[in-house]
Amino acid sequence: MECSVCAGGCRSAEVEDVLEDGHLKEFVEKFRRSIFECKKLTRNQYLFIVDKDTLPEMVLHWHNHPELKETHYSTSIGTDERNIAGKFAYAPVINVTVEPGNGERNYWVILKAYLDEDNPEFPSIAAKLPAALWAEREVYDLLGFNPKGHPDLRRLILPEDWPEGVYPLRKDHDYKASPMDTPKCYYKPGPPDTMTVPIGPYHLALDEPAHFRIFVKGETVVDVDYRGFYSHRGIEKIGEGRLTYNQVLFIAERVCGICGFQHSTSYAQAVENIAGIEIPERAMYIRAVMLELERIHSHMLWAGVAAHLTGFDTGFMHAWRVREPVMWLAERLTGNRKTYGLNIVGGVRRDFLDYRKEMIMEKIKELRRQVEEFIEIATGTATFVKRAEGVGILPYKVAKAYSVLGPNGRASGRNIDIRRDQPFAAYKDLDFKVPVYKEGDVLARFLIRMDEVLESIWLIEQAIDQMPGGDVFMPIGELPEYEEALGYSEAPRGEVIHYVMTDKKNKVYRWKIRAPTYNNLPAVPEMLKGYSVADAPLIIASIDPCYSCTERVQIVDVETGKAQTLNEQQFNMLSIEKGKGVA
Repeated sequence: MECSVCAGGCRSAEVEDVLEDGHLKEFVEKFRRSIFECKKLTRNQYLFIVDKDTLPEMVLHWHNHPELKETHYSTSIGTDERNIAGKFAYAPVINVTVEPGNGERNYWVILKAYLDEDNPEFPSIAAKLPAALWAEREVYDLLGFNPKGHPDLRRLILPEDWPEGVYPLRKDHDYKASPMDTPKCYYKPGPPDTMTVPIGPYHLALDEPAHFRIFVKGETVVDVDYRGFYSHRGIEKIGEGRLTYNQVLFIAERVCGICGFQHSTSYAQAVENIAGIEIPERAMYIRAVMLELERIHSHMLWAGVAAHLTGFDTGFMHAWRVREPVMWLAERLTGNRKTYGLNIVGGVRRDFLDYRKEMIMEKIKELRRQVEEFIEIATGTATFVKRAEGVGILPYKVAKAYSVLGPNGRASGRNIDIRRDQPFAAYKDLDFKVPVYKEGDVLARFLIRMDEVLESIWLIEQAIDQMPGGDVFMPIGELPEYEEALGYSEAPRGEVIHYVMTDKKNKVYRWKIRAPTYNNLPAVPEMLKGYSVADAPLIIASIDPCYSCTERVQIVDVETGKAQTLNEQQFNMLSIEKGKGVA
C-alpha cells in the first residue's frame, strides 16, 4: 500500500503538509515508530497500518485527548485478509470531533493492525476502555482473535455450545459442519448476599429476546449481567463474496425494522466513497427527507412505548396516533410503509414529483401541531413526569467511557451528532439545532427525542423548499478491488457505521455493520444500578434498544442443526416459499 498521507516510511519520514489537521500531525509524530503506512481513503477518512502492540495507547490517545472532548471509540473491524495480505487484520475506528458543528474539520481514523495467522492476538483495549468490551468479544467469537488482558472473554454472539475452534467469519469456515455441541451455559455469578431477578429472554417488558440477570438486595439493583444475541440472521456473512454491491444494499435495509433506511444509506455511502463519486444533489435531498421521516416515526413509536411502561396508556395511544400519518406519507413516497427499497448505490430509485412535495408540506404542517400537542399532554401529566424524572441516570463520564451515542448520549451532555459534525446527504445545506440535556435520566431521554422530532420537521420543510432539480442517480460501474471505506448516518438511536472492503467482480469481501444499540446497550447495567426492580423495564426501554440490529452470525437449520449459506436463487426461493399465505 502506498502511503498517500505521509509519503511512505512513516517510521522515519517527516510529516507532510497533506496532514492538514494539527491533531493528525501530533498523532503521527507521537507514534511515528509504530506507524508503518497511512492512506487517505476519502475526504474525511484516514487509514493507518500500525503495530498491534501500540493499539491501546493509540486508541486512548484519541479517546481521552483533552482538546477533543467528543471524540470517541466507535467500533472495531476484524477481517480475514489471509487471501490478500496473508494475515488477519484488526482495526479500531475512532470518530474524531475536532470542532462540533464544523464538518470540514472532523474525520475518522482507522487503526489497522495485522495479526499472525497462527497466533492472532493483540493487547486488549477493553482492559482500559469499556467501549471496546463487546467489539473485542465479538472478534474473539467470530474470528478467533485473542485480546490479551480482556476482563470478560465469555461468548458474546455465539451460543455457549458452539464448538471451540470454529469461527464463522473466517473465509475458510466449513458451512456443512454442524455448529452444535454438548449443550452448556455459563452465567456470571452475582455479588454475595444478592438474589437474582431474571428479565428475559422472553418477557412482557421486552419486544425482542434478551436476558438481563438483575442482582438485587431487597428491591435495589446492585449489579446486572446481560446476555443477548439470540436472533442470529447471518446478514454480514450472506453479503460477503456472493452478492454484488447493489444486491447487498437490499439486505442492508433489513438490518433494522425501524431504521432500515439509515442502514441502506450508510452502506450505499461506503460503496460510493470507494467508487470516489458524489451522488446527484437532488438524490442527497431525497435521502435527507426520508431519513428524517424515519427519525420521526421511530421517536414517536418509542414515546408511545415509554408512556405505556409508566402506566400512561393515554400517551401511548396519542403517540402512535401521531406516528401513523408519517407511515402513510412514507408509503405514498416510496410504495412501502417500511423497508422502502428507495436507495441504490449512486442515488435513489424514485423522484419526488411536484404534487408529492405539496403533499409533504401539508402533512408536515399538521404533524407539527399534533407533536406539540402530544408533548404538552405528556409533560403536563404528573404521573408520567414523576415516573421518569431522576430514574436511570447515565452520567456524562460513563456515557463517554462506553461511547454511548444518539439521544442517549446527548441526554447525558454529549454534544455529538454526525449530521452536523460530519455531514452527509443534504445536511451540510440545512439548518438545525442539536438538543443536549445534562440530566441523563429517562425524562431527559424523552424530552430530547421530542425536541429532535420538531427539528426533523423543520429539516424536512427546508429540504422540500430548497430541493434542487436534476438527476437522482449516477451509474457507478466497476469498483476497484480490495479498497475500503466507511459509510455512516445518524439513526434515531445514534451513529450507524457500515464498513465495506470490495472483492473482485463488484462483490463485497468484508462488510461490517455497527448499529447504535451495539454501543448503547453495554451501558444499561450502569444505568440500572441503584434503582429498584420496578424501574428496570423502563430504564432498559429508555435507550430504545434494537436487539436485532446487533445480532448477525449465520443461517442454521433448527431441525438438522446444520449451518449453511444460501446463494441468490436459494435465498429468493426461500423468501417466496415462506411468504406464501402471509398477509
